[in-house]
Amino acid sequence: MQNIHSDKILILDFGAQYTQLIARRIREIGVYCEIWAWDHDPAEVAKFAPKGIILSGGPESTIEANAPRAPQAAFAAGVPLLGICYGMQTMAAQLGGRTEAGHTREFGHAQLLVTAACGLWAGFAKAGSAVDVWMSHGDRVTDVPPGFSVTAATHDLPIAAMADDARRWYGVQFHPEVTHTQRGAELLRRFVVDICGCGTMWTAANIIDDAVARVRAQVGSDEVILGLSGGVDSSVVAALLHRAIGKQLTCVFVDTGLLRWHEGDQVMAMFAQHMGVKVIRVDASERYFARLEGIGDPEAKRKAIGNLFVEIFDEQSRKLSTAKWLAQGTIYPDVIESAGSKTGKAHVIKSHHNVGGLPQKMKLGLVEPLRELFKDEVRRIGVELGLPREMVHRHPFPGPGLGVRVLGEVKPGYVELLQRADDIFIGELRAAGLYDKVSQAFAVFLPVKSVGVVGDARAYEWVIALRAVETIDFMTAHWAHLPYDFLGKVSNRIINELRGVSRVVYDVSGKPPATIEWE
Repeated sequence: MQNIHSDKILILDFGAQYTQLIARRIREIGVYCEIWAWDHDPAEVAKFAPKGIILSGGPESTIEANAPRAPQAAFAAGVPLLGICYGMQTMAAQLGGRTEAGHTREFGHAQLLVTAACGLWAGFAKAGSAVDVWMSHGDRVTDVPPGFSVTAATHDLPIAAMADDARRWYGVQFHPEVTHTQRGAELLRRFVVDICGCGTMWTAANIIDDAVARVRAQVGSDEVILGLSGGVDSSVVAALLHRAIGKQLTCVFVDTGLLRWHEGDQVMAMFAQHMGVKVIRVDASERYFARLEGIGDPEAKRKAIGNLFVEIFDEQSRKLSTAKWLAQGTIYPDVIESAGSKTGKAHVIKSHHNVGGLPQKMKLGLVEPLRELFKDEVRRIGVELGLPREMVHRHPFPGPGLGVRVLGEVKPGYVELLQRADDIFIGELRAAGLYDKVSQAFAVFLPVKSVGVVGDARAYEWVIALRAVETIDFMTAHWAHLPYDFLGKVSNRIINELRGVSRVVYDVSGKPPATIEWE
């Protein structure tokens, strides 16, 4: 079996919000890569033995005394280097060039003029051609280091790219990883495949084969237990483990009563009935509503929901005393977050609305077959494993479920109204072909009453808010400009079909200043 990790790229992260996007773009090309903090142990850089190294952007300034620096091991590795934005600036500063604070800051679209040929431009752009790119910088390179030549400029930036073809070291001031840069993916492919010589073995089918082999080697004939939530990550883990070890897997599905409309039945139909996965369903809705009674604070609700999940899962695991392994849906952004850096300056992505970890007293070995994968990769292998595309590509759903979409105290009647309203909203989005055009959409139950007219009678009933956003990384988001006619149809259906709702509103807040979820 081929080693799909043998040809790999190392990305040293200087804190840019786009660093994970660089990694995702490279993996989309079919090349494995990892993200490490810029101050990672230099000895580990050499031991990792990448075929190429990328220095990411970042918010710091190279002209500051304590600015982050690329480790000498990166330059001593003898492999191609690509510096992006801050990565280019620190290359210049460390290798004998010069940087300074920019007289004019560049943010957004710019036109790049290719001024000289180099290995990075081969097959991408000829000298004299112009390319639309995305800029985000204040400082600039004013002198390139010895051995480098200037290869591109913009109207405001005389040195927008530099190259040392002899050493295969390159720097670009723009961001090829974002979709706003014209043919940026081609440029990254040119670097990792043509210049670094990486094979494109990182495919969904190969990832599955590799994960199956590693799981079988890890657990042998032992039994494995998995907490199946119905979310994308746990569902893909279940499908993957079922392929790897079959009946050695037992899934515990805790139905909290806070899931989407009829989602519990859908989970059981998918895994237990159609795929033959052993699933123990625990109907815990009454316990959850009892635990949440009188609690209105968002953080207190999250803790209550998470703690009860741990209690119930622990109860079930004790009944399955033969299980020796616990499977979890840890994915690569979680790994990056926990890694951190020595200085604390490296950028980390924080997860939101997580249910919480499981107790150490369970004393089970840990199986995490998705820990190398980004969410988009998890979705791709889910489809490859035979899971329905509409399930695998569902919008994000918070770990505590609708407990954080019912504002204030959570009551059964509130949850049912919200489930049905959300089901109408999502169903209409799918019917109108809009679901895949927004990044996340959902309904929120507001614990306030509003005057309305139902037939000839005056009503004083609850309010439902609709939320839909468009985003690339969920760190920032724009509210989705859904058609008025569409919103009107959804509003009419919710009010007409749900007794107890008299008003529907649409959230037009961006992130920032608002968050995507309401709690």
